[in-house]
Amino acid sequence: MPHAQDNLIQLKNKETGESYFTYKNKKLVTRKIELKKYSKKLRKHVMFKETKK
Repeated sequence: MPHAQDNLIQLKNKETGESYFTYKNKKLVTRKIELKKYSKKLRKHVMFKETKK
């Protein structure tokens, strides 16, 4: 039985080093995810890219 932690991915912003954790269905989505999320340090929405945990 697969664990929820297996689908957990880390999204990181290069400029600030901030990170978010989210889930991804790895069977349907094979590419690396890029999402616009809110950066507390920059106080605006910026791109967060998928990295290794």
